[in-house]
Amino acid sequence: MKSKYINLALIFVILAAAIWVVLPSNPGISIGSFTRSFKTVFGLDLQGGLNVLLEVDLPADQAVDAQQMTDTRQILQNRVDGTGLSEATVQVAGTRRFIIEIPGATEVEQVISMLKTTGQLEFVDMGDTPLSEGSVIKTTLNTGNSTEAPQPTPVVAPTTTDPAATPAATPTTAPEDKIWTTIMTGDQLDQVGVSTDTTTGNVVITFTLKSAGAQIFSDYTTNNVGRYLAIVLDKTIISAPQINEPITEGEGIIQGSFTVDSANALAIQLRYGSLPIPLKVAESRVVGPTLGQDSLQKSIIAGLVGFGIVVLFMLIFYKLAGGVAILAIASYALITLALYKLLPVTLTLPGIAGFLLSTGGALDANILIFERLKEELRSGRTLLQAVDLGWKRAWPSIRDSNIATLITSAILFWFGSSFGATIVKGFAITLALGVLISLFSSIFITRAFLNIVLNFVSPKIPRKWFGA
Repeated sequence: MKSKYINLALIFVILAAAIWVVLPSNPGISIGSFTRSFKTVFGLDLQGGLNVLLEVDLPADQAVDAQQMTDTRQILQNRVDGTGLSEATVQVAGTRRFIIEIPGATEVEQVISMLKTTGQLEFVDMGDTPLSEGSVIKTTLNTGNSTEAPQPTPVVAPTTTDPAATPAATPTTAPEDKIWTTIMTGDQLDQVGVSTDTTTGNVVITFTLKSAGAQIFSDYTTNNVGRYLAIVLDKTIISAPQINEPITEGEGIIQGSFTVDSANALAIQLRYGSLPIPLKVAESRVVGPTLGQDSLQKSIIAGLVGFGIVVLFMLIFYKLAGGVAILAIASYALITLALYKLLPVTLTLPGIAGFLLSTGGALDANILIFERLKEELRSGRTLLQAVDLGWKRAWPSIRDSNIATLITSAILFWFGSSFGATIVKGFAITLALGVLISLFSSIFITRAFLNIVLNFVSPKIPRKWFGA
């Protein structure tokens, strides 16, 4: 009896913690550098946002190796995260495609442009020839450097108040067959940020160079005062300033007709690198927040209606035991929702379906226990004996069915991860978590609640109160 009360106390502690987590007004926790918000995270189909399918923009017979796909996925993920949009996911789909889901995204064209731009940044020696912005040129690298990335229409200047580089006064167009020399590429960038010029009030992009890049930049600007240095993105000139004095500190700014959003998009491409393979948009889909909210409301209504039918069924068929089962299922749902917030789990329509299905599994476990309990009562067992034996004999069936469901969930999760089927993956996650918690519910909660109820009812209570 003492152990039963200990189990019951433990269950109440867990339920109290779960209630605290799911409270809408809960601000979350903050311990030192660790912070966690307990808000419910909704997926694209419930919150609205952008779904993009990107495809490798290379001939079908040109192979793309797995490492290139992995590197591209990571760069895309970094670019998306850099925008500040939360819960965005980037997954490889097959051998040449990427599925990107960005809940809450509103600037569709800007996000797509930021994602698919290859982003090869070059600092190109233009000699004495000032070329106009927007000119497309051919370049060749004269050092062993790599590459990196930006976007709009700027001008590079040192961070001093008396710039050493000024824009060219009379730019010309680029000769078609001329090949220009790249002195340094974007992979020499160390830090990139967005700020406001204190003199003009314009939005600018600030950057610092790695030690090797700073030395290259210093040597070049020292030996080429009066010449032109172009900043080139994907072979298109975005600025061609003239060098007025050596730039030796390894710091500079990119000035231009920036808005805050366009400057941030350029800074993200600079910061997170160039894509190893070109991409094109195969498909894009925008989900409106109104549609997502409507789907969420209908899902909640469907869940409440289903739960109401279940309550009636359990009370009609299992009477007092059915009431205990309802308390156990409600406890299961509360713990599951708390866990979704703690991890957190992104809720989607398929995820909600997985949760409801696992709730049915938790109910099945209770039905198995109660049917065994009824058999034991009909065999002449006392209530306490019937509860104990009923649970023990129902356990193998409960265990095996839940293990089979967990195996299925693992297969579905693998399939969703391997082929970019995020719908399947979300369903698998919520189903597996629900099954694990339902096992806890059937092993501990239902049994503990039944034992406590039996302590307060007469041993001679009619068996029909338990559906027998």
